[in-house]
Amino acid sequence: MASSTSIWAIPQFPYPLSSSSATLELSFFPSQKWQPKRNKGINIIHSALNSPSVIHFPKQTFPDSRENVKPTKWNLLQRAAAMALDMAESAMLSRELQHPLPKTADPRVQIAGNFAPVPEQPVKNSLPVDGTIPSCINGVYLRNGANPLFEPVAGHHLFDGDGMVHAVSINNGDASYACRFTETQRLLQEKELGRPVFPKAIGELHGHSGIARLMLFYARGLFGLVDHKQGTGVANAGLVYFNDRVLAMSEDDLPYHVRITSSGDLETVGRYDFEQQLKSTMIAHPKIDPVSKELFALSYDVLRKPYLKYFKFSPDGKKSPDVEIPLPVPTMMHDFAITENFVVIPDQQVVFKLQEMITGGSPVIYDKNKKSRFGILSKNASNANDIIWVESDNTFCFHLWNAWEEPESDEVVVIGSCMTPPDSIFNECDESLKSVLSEIRLNLKTGESTRRPIISETEQVNLEAGMVNRNHLGRKTRYAYLAIAEPWPKVSGFAKVDLFTGEVKKHIYGDNKYGGEPYFLPRDNNSESGEDDGYILSFVHDEKTWTSELRIVNAINLQIEASIKLPSRVPYGFHGTFIEAKALVNQA
Repeated sequence: MASSTSIWAIPQFPYPLSSSSATLELSFFPSQKWQPKRNKGINIIHSALNSPSVIHFPKQTFPDSRENVKPTKWNLLQRAAAMALDMAESAMLSRELQHPLPKTADPRVQIAGNFAPVPEQPVKNSLPVDGTIPSCINGVYLRNGANPLFEPVAGHHLFDGDGMVHAVSINNGDASYACRFTETQRLLQEKELGRPVFPKAIGELHGHSGIARLMLFYARGLFGLVDHKQGTGVANAGLVYFNDRVLAMSEDDLPYHVRITSSGDLETVGRYDFEQQLKSTMIAHPKIDPVSKELFALSYDVLRKPYLKYFKFSPDGKKSPDVEIPLPVPTMMHDFAITENFVVIPDQQVVFKLQEMITGGSPVIYDKNKKSRFGILSKNASNANDIIWVESDNTFCFHLWNAWEEPESDEVVVIGSCMTPPDSIFNECDESLKSVLSEIRLNLKTGESTRRPIISETEQVNLEAGMVNRNHLGRKTRYAYLAIAEPWPKVSGFAKVDLFTGEVKKHIYGDNKYGGEPYFLPRDNNSESGEDDGYILSFVHDEKTWTSELRIVNAINLQIEASIKLPSRVPYGFHGTFIEAKALVNQA
């Protein structure tokens, strides 16, 4: 790609400017061309939500890929192909950038403020702590998130960023912090080339330019300039500790095995296929049954049938045969639920239609003519012959928090946040997003369903990202801990919701302080202890002081127990987990 004087031509974030470097004040308005203004001070970015961000850009520049690759790596044919394809990409970009980007693909909106990426940080020990860390908390809190290594050259959605895991290790009241990229095959190849070359699934793959970008990518693969056969995923969404391994996941690839070192640092072991048992992608929200310790998962395909497969793993990592779930069209299936005996599969109205790109649209669309439904399948099913489908009109839940069985009424109860407009995360729309915590009842005998908001209309608030006590997953639970996603997409606090009464108790982070997913950590794994006997862990960022902390809150009374002050900024991110110190002893 030809070099550019645009600020996006500087390809990499993770190096601070020297004290003598020039700084930039950037104003984010999607309808305006992004022009840098030279100013003294710091790099200030104003997002659509008026969140000033401090971002340090590298002073050094990376050479164009044609100059960056060692001459011994590519033969003459490959060099000629690289030059031709780079010229084609440059011409395509010049045309593409003549048109304004939608907010859902505009990097000036998607990675502004504290959504902007940060560099890796080695372990920092003996962090300052306000309050007292509860003595029962010993282990490592991990949180995943999107953190692009390279600055986007075109469209970029928040979900497109490279995976970075942030780790806070706690040992008898002492805390340390580190953050590292998950070294996916995608990241390693782009790092070697010195620029982004893999298509971004949401930010770039729309319309004719998306088709052209796919053709360029596969042409590079044909000439051996990139290798897409080892996976194209970013591993930026989910985290799970299973079979003595930390797995970082996004639904577009296999999981990646990440190891926690004895010092509290992180290292990527590699793409993990469960010892050659897993041949397909795996969604980022597998479920571990708290009793059987089995892991349950789904895999969806947007190109060919079967569009959906279900499988499980025994506690020692042995995979079951795939169960093919018949779907008429490929469906966006980010999450699902389990009960004691069933898996609950949402087949909703956000679908993949790649042909929409031919007419200039997005391949991820809301299909209003499709019926939303839930499939109830036995956990031990060997095929999908006995799956029970129950329709639930106009229901789209990006996340499902829990589900359980009520045999006396022949119902499965599903707890989720119903989102409208359903595709608002992916496609720009004028309607304000609403995420309503809902109870959905699926009658397995009559095939009928009901849905009701759990919180009264007067107290309604957008609730997204969160969990129940995972020791009770798949069983009837009273409490859910969910992020208060206001002002969207920021998180101003979290709510403890009584799922039986609708009572809401809130913990608000404070003036100009925002966080992410609240993680519930039980005080102990004794099933006889109270369901809410534990702590909430969440990263919190102060947009006034531009500092971050790990906040530990008592889950019963919502009072702060401790605040661990972090040595560097932690961007807003996605999902997390906690691994107890005694479990790490057996880490693979």
